[in-house]
Amino acid sequence: MLSAADSACYLAKDGGRNRVKVYQPDDQQLRIRTGELEWVTRVASALDENRLVLYAQEIRPLRPGLGDPRFEVLLRLVNETGDLVSPMAFIPAAERYGMMAKLDLWVIDRAVAELGARQRDGLKLPLLILNLCGASIVDPALLGYVRDRLAAANVPADRLGFELTETAAITNLAAAARMLRELRNLGCTIGLDDFGSGMSSFGYLRSLPVDFVKIDGHFVRDMHVDPVDRAMVSAIHTVGHVMGLMTVAEWVENEAAQDLLAAIGVDFVQGYAVGSPMRLANALQRLDSERAARTDGKPLVRLVRRAGD
Repeated sequence: MLSAADSACYLAKDGGRNRVKVYQPDDQQLRIRTGELEWVTRVASALDENRLVLYAQEIRPLRPGLGDPRFEVLLRLVNETGDLVSPMAFIPAAERYGMMAKLDLWVIDRAVAELGARQRDGLKLPLLILNLCGASIVDPALLGYVRDRLAAANVPADRLGFELTETAAITNLAAAARMLRELRNLGCTIGLDDFGSGMSSFGYLRSLPVDFVKIDGHFVRDMHVDPVDRAMVSAIHTVGHVMGLMTVAEWVENEAAQDLLAAIGVDFVQGYAVGSPMRLANALQRLDSERAARTDGKPLVRLVRRAGD
């Protein structure tokens, strides 16, 4: 009975407080909350049992001269039977119940360790972009943790980048701006994810020390058939470049969208048209193989057909 009353109380809070909520065993909201609580326990077990895995998705430049290869680092969970779990199954629960900051530290530790191993092996270091939640970005201990991990692994700070969503940034704008500025001063690349999803995006952009903006994928995915989406992407890119920022388009799922983004002048693209997420170790191994193919005396040749040929 106490557990049922507690569940009803939480549902009342979720509904905006100052209301009555009657417990019903078949309540759909209750089922969702119960499922999330189960995921909290499973995520905690995965942390303890080392069943979290780093994946990566390439962020590809649309023209040469934009720097070293870069990847967005993604978190995956392996369940008790060895199957990979979609992040949408456990990330919402981790966000709701305050576990994301702990997961962020785990990702930072493992990503820097991976870079450190490559450094010791004399391999070229890519730029790894990690996601930060709102709780992490306002934690004053984050900067010291990042600095200590980089120093322990002997990894230059410019090989590590961070991005956070616009929503996370504006929830506590002053604190977020301070932390991003300190991370940027350390040498890390800073980006703003899902840019354009909020009505006040451009105004907030002036207050945040960032190096790139990632254009919200809802505008990118269908821009090859939707002129309004195409205009939004162009506008965000134009403002970003006027402010001296790089632009990244996410959710690029076909060549038609990629060609339009290149014509607009967007700097980087990310999505299934570029490459699917894969284990970070595999992504870096493929990068090494491609680099070796270009330098072993058999250079890759790109044939260009000129107009009139």
